[in-house]
Amino acid sequence: MAQGDSPSPPPEPNVEALFSVDGYLRDHQNEIKRRYGCFKDLVQHINQHEGGLNKFTKGYEYYGVHRLQDNSIVVREWAPGAEGVYLKGDFNQFMVEERYSFKSLEFGRWELKIPPKEDGSCIIPHLCKLKLVMRTKAGPLEERICPWARYVTRPKEYPIFEQVFWDPPSNQKYKFKHPHPKRPLALTIYESHVGISSWEGKVATYKEFTNNVIPRIVDLGYNCIQMMAVMEHAYYACFGYQVTSFFAASSRYGVPEDLKELVDVAHSHGITVLLDVVHSHASKNVVDGLNQFDGTNSCYFHDGARGTHDLWDSRLFNYTSWEVLRFLLSNLRMWIEEFHFDGFRFDGVTSMIYHTHGMGHGFTGHYDEYFGLNTDTESFNYLTLANFMLHSFYPDFMITVSEDVSGMPTLGRPVEDGGGGFDYRLAMGLPDMWIKLLKTTQDEDWNLDNICHTLTNRRWSEPCIAYTESHDQALVGDKTLAFWLMDKEMYTHMSIISEPSLVIDRGMALHKMLRLITIGLGGEGYLTFIGNEFGHPEWLDFPRAGNRESYHYARRQWNLVDDPSLKYRFLNNFDRDMIHLEAKYQWLASRQSYISLKHNADKVVVFDRSDNLVFIFNFHPNSSYTDYKIGVKTPGTYRIVLDSDAEEYGGHKRLDHNTVFKTHNEPWHDRPCHTFVYIPTRTAIVLAKCD
Repeated sequence: MAQGDSPSPPPEPNVEALFSVDGYLRDHQNEIKRRYGCFKDLVQHINQHEGGLNKFTKGYEYYGVHRLQDNSIVVREWAPGAEGVYLKGDFNQFMVEERYSFKSLEFGRWELKIPPKEDGSCIIPHLCKLKLVMRTKAGPLEERICPWARYVTRPKEYPIFEQVFWDPPSNQKYKFKHPHPKRPLALTIYESHVGISSWEGKVATYKEFTNNVIPRIVDLGYNCIQMMAVMEHAYYACFGYQVTSFFAASSRYGVPEDLKELVDVAHSHGITVLLDVVHSHASKNVVDGLNQFDGTNSCYFHDGARGTHDLWDSRLFNYTSWEVLRFLLSNLRMWIEEFHFDGFRFDGVTSMIYHTHGMGHGFTGHYDEYFGLNTDTESFNYLTLANFMLHSFYPDFMITVSEDVSGMPTLGRPVEDGGGGFDYRLAMGLPDMWIKLLKTTQDEDWNLDNICHTLTNRRWSEPCIAYTESHDQALVGDKTLAFWLMDKEMYTHMSIISEPSLVIDRGMALHKMLRLITIGLGGEGYLTFIGNEFGHPEWLDFPRAGNRESYHYARRQWNLVDDPSLKYRFLNNFDRDMIHLEAKYQWLASRQSYISLKHNADKVVVFDRSDNLVFIFNFHPNSSYTDYKIGVKTPGTYRIVLDSDAEEYGGHKRLDHNTVFKTHNEPWHDRPCHTFVYIPTRTAIVLAKCD
């Protein structure tokens, strides 16, 4: 529950905390303070004029269609450009009638009150189909869907969504049984899409995900599920990023109560659930979405060129509009209060915070790129306000993640320090590095200096989520990491009785090693995309005209990992044990790794994370090393706790896991002591201190 109606920001930001971790920010302190001043003024105006931030961010309780205790109906909309508003539906045979016309209120608001029937029942029952009708300034009547609709469906006979009044009787409403899990020390995220989560060629359901996929996630050990494509979108193949109904859970996967059950079941296992929220833009769809809702080009969006994203062909919100702020902030509150999500991954943050939307911009890292005229401070102000609101009301469990490729300084710092308030940012350069490396460079030419630099090149004190591949790398036009490594050989040589294949041996070895070095060096959190943990062999392509509406690639082939005669289970086993090992030692929550060795000729990388673990990688394609001397931070005795070459991971079992590695108290490569190890070719080892 919300804790306090009107949290107030600190009187002045603690910018010295920013400067202590990034001295270059001192040159831009005036801009940081101006941004914070705008945010502070906005909170004060909300508290003064709206009765507090808590009330302001619960607009979903005021707007939309609501049944009152006496079974009367009240409907409220914000449509400042409309000349008139009507409601029609099943309840009146979809007729436009004056008795169901809205009364005009101040500030562009409209209201309709409908008394109960003579017998006391509600005129608009549960599952009643509804449509708003706008009389535009141009004169015609236009049908629209309520922006606050909780449930919209698409009839089979025609491709237009319609609002369905969701008001189930109390005995049909889902009752949550489990509390929000407390925020994990570090996130290990299983990025998921409900629709593709079945092995069958169909749209899977919330129920199927709950029953079939959550047990897999529990077994793998991930402590967070990130749900994509939940906010309703008319076009399935947009991957959920062209939202049409922001308050509606997508009906193609089931009813809202089924989604609530999914979240609750995840909570029963202590798993945090994040919603992939799209507040960076909205679909241009007029009939199904927000575009031209009141007959004008503005309403929820900027008018003119500023209101359109040319590359995405979508509309851009006006973050200076009072009612747009209420709409977006209330959207966040609704998903928490009604569905019990634990936080959000904000999509398209780079597009939001720059007037160029990041298009054609390489971001060299020069600070003028972040604090110059290209920065959209209005959008940045909205994100700061959203983070402030979320962390003020839900401090025990709230997590926010930004999808920002630009590296905007302060974005991942607390609001009270003058930052944007995100808990994490996605380390989006890492998967691009791996794909580029596999596309362009022979194994023997890999530059370990560049690899390690990219993995560790992040802003100090702004935590990052590392990953080798997300949904972006799985989409048609690209390939999954497994497919880049093994390609067509996956169709012929992934059986345990297949003839030996150097391509498969290399691919499986590197698939494991790239994941381990990424989670070891790349960030303070980790992410994988559904199915990629076992090396899903094919790209992702949704049904569309170009593939004859096929679902063949819009699925996850669990049958492959479940088949004991195939090698996919070995990759799955490694991913599972890697995640469980992190949960045991919690190295993601420790300080950034110290790399004690990068040897380009030997293709060996050694680093330690926390005081108890040593990570060792031999990327050489054909050289193994006996009695290889490595530096160790903490003296003592060490044992192997993870070996990518182990038999249970499809390896060659070249290491004796009973071996004890004792340190010698002589410095080596800036480490106070050292030990000697055997490192087979294309193998990764983790040693843990055992005394």
